[in-house]
Amino acid sequence: MENPVKKTAKKITKKAMENAPDSLKEKAEEKLKEKAGEKIQEKAQDKAEKASEKLAETVEQNATKAHETAADAKDKVQDILLSVRDKLSMVKEAGESFQESISEDESKLKSYREVKGISNVKNASNLKGASDIKSSTKEKSLMDIN
Repeated sequence: MENPVKKTAKKITKKAMENAPDSLKEKAEEKLKEKAGEKIQEKAQDKAEKASEKLAETVEQNATKAHETAADAKDKVQDILLSVRDKLSMVKEAGESFQESISEDESKLKSYREVKGISNVKNASNLKGASDIKSSTKEKSLMDIN
């Protein structure tokens, strides 16, 4: 609902515009345009200020979230690096013990002539077949053990 005073003021303004001379009408229109321009400019500035305030708040919130996320990521990376360091130390210890065992076993090393080669690999004719399987009559029993 419109305020009764505003309603009356609008009616009076309309009547005054109808009865006013042309020069006054032009001046009134110019003043109206100026006032309307000022109002529009004020509203635009208000909206711009509100938008900049919201933007500042959003930037601040995002910065806070980014710092929190960075801190969490830093903690996780540190944990991972510590676990990797522990695993590497275990690998280093295993390597050192392997080197020690190799240096102790140097006397047991075979010469290159004792290392098996390709001629020692079984071929199809050396594999056992169905005829080489023991039958139940060839198995030892309790009587054969004594």
